[in-house]
Amino acid sequence: MLRNLRIRNFALIEEVELHFNEGYTVITGETGSGKSILLNALGLILGDRADFSVIGNHADKAIVEAEFDLSKFDCSSFFSEHELDNEALTLIRREVTKQGKSRAFINDTPVQLNVLRELTSQLLNIHSQYNTIELKERDFQLNILDLLSDLTAEKKEYLSTYTSLRQKERELENLRLSIEKIRAESDYNTFQLHELNDLQPDTTDFERFENELNRAANVSHLQEVLGLIVNTVSGEEQVADRMRMVQNRLEKLGVSDAEINQLSVRIRASLIELEDISSDAEGILQTTEINPEVLEQMSQTIDKYNSVLRKHRLTNRSELIEFRNQLEQVVLGGEELEKEIEHLSRVVRELNDTANLQANALHTKRVNSSAQISRQLQEILKDLKLPDTRLEFQLNTNSALRDTGCTAIEMRFSANAGMDPVPIEKAASGGELSRVMLALQQMISEHSALPTVLFDEIDTGVSGEVAQKIGMLLKKMGSQFQLMAISHLPQVAAKADFHFIVEKSSDGKRTETRVRSLNDAERIDEIARLMSGEQITDSARENAKALMN
Repeated sequence: MLRNLRIRNFALIEEVELHFNEGYTVITGETGSGKSILLNALGLILGDRADFSVIGNHADKAIVEAEFDLSKFDCSSFFSEHELDNEALTLIRREVTKQGKSRAFINDTPVQLNVLRELTSQLLNIHSQYNTIELKERDFQLNILDLLSDLTAEKKEYLSTYTSLRQKERELENLRLSIEKIRAESDYNTFQLHELNDLQPDTTDFERFENELNRAANVSHLQEVLGLIVNTVSGEEQVADRMRMVQNRLEKLGVSDAEINQLSVRIRASLIELEDISSDAEGILQTTEINPEVLEQMSQTIDKYNSVLRKHRLTNRSELIEFRNQLEQVVLGGEELEKEIEHLSRVVRELNDTANLQANALHTKRVNSSAQISRQLQEILKDLKLPDTRLEFQLNTNSALRDTGCTAIEMRFSANAGMDPVPIEKAASGGELSRVMLALQQMISEHSALPTVLFDEIDTGVSGEVAQKIGMLLKKMGSQFQLMAISHLPQVAAKADFHFIVEKSSDGKRTETRVRSLNDAERIDEIARLMSGEQITDSARENAKALMN
């Protein structure tokens, strides 16, 4: 519940601090006194976008602080999730500066606005005369029916199944798109894979082939040079024979000169080397004859190899083998994808069956409880001076599942005897919608622990005995949870446990809005003013006392 509210430098409010209690609190004030300022300040606590024009003239920033008693609400998971201090008395603060900055705090820890909203939406609800438009929305009607039917657990279980179903359906759709792409490229990928495998890149020595081809391209020149070596050494020119003759003549001289003997030794060594060169050249010459068919096959292989490298922007055999392996995975991956699609299709069918069973069970429970809820609502509306009201929930099933199940709902309403109910948005007036909303709020309060609820002129469009009934209903609801109401009606104000008044004053230089709590005597005067205007008579005071009693 809301314990304290502090507002500083906000619009016409210089500074105000309000203390709230359990029960029913009413807030009154003349038109234009600044009640909307109070609502806008609470809107900041709820996470509304900051309007920097609300900053007053007394400082560079506006501050709104609200202290909530969370002893009856288990918010531990929220505080744990966001790593915030979990205090029984939790302080929430918004600051808005003239420099265009807005900051939010929970227990003095800065938080993002969405985090603030997540918490305060559970602590404070504001319903205005304009919020009755929610009654015309199908999702709101269904949520109300589920809450009053105590279907929160079943609805949560179904939503979990439905969420999983939609997630798996998206995954399945993505897999199917992938397999379609693979199938569209399958022929081309298979062709490319065959092309690469034909080259046998794991075993083919492309570098040796290129060397062989380069050698074959120069074979005629090579043979000519090798033949020249053989002929020069041991052929017609007989270089070896001549050198041998010179070496023999040196030996026959029998000269003991060391230098001459060394020449003979060197000639003998040169002869041995020349004969080795001639022999090696002759051996190479005999092996330079290349089979033309083998040469052609090598040439074709190297052409294909180089073509594939250019085609796939590769530079060597290692990159070619890696690319081939990746392509194999793509081709083989299609088969694995087929198996995964088959498995996921079974999962989707099972989830769909479960979701349909849960949705149908939800629908059945909604149908079974709707008649009793309608009767209870009609009884409350009779007390609110709508004795001939017929309010019913028309429920049908949709063929397609939604996050709320398979139920299609239409709240139908008739306020007059002899008139068949029609969709509530076509039949109910503003005053009737307000009373329906009040009746729903009363029933909701009996089914769950409501946060603080503030009604902003929810009694618009009613008067007299109807206003008296609304006041009594608000007092009853205030005994079940903390309830506040902004009202212009004396009958509504008179039933409150606590009373605040919003006043605007001006000294000719400055206008200021103040909010203060009223004692019993002041309450009588304020209710009398609501009844008779500014001229408060003794009879008006007596009527005010009668209303309060």
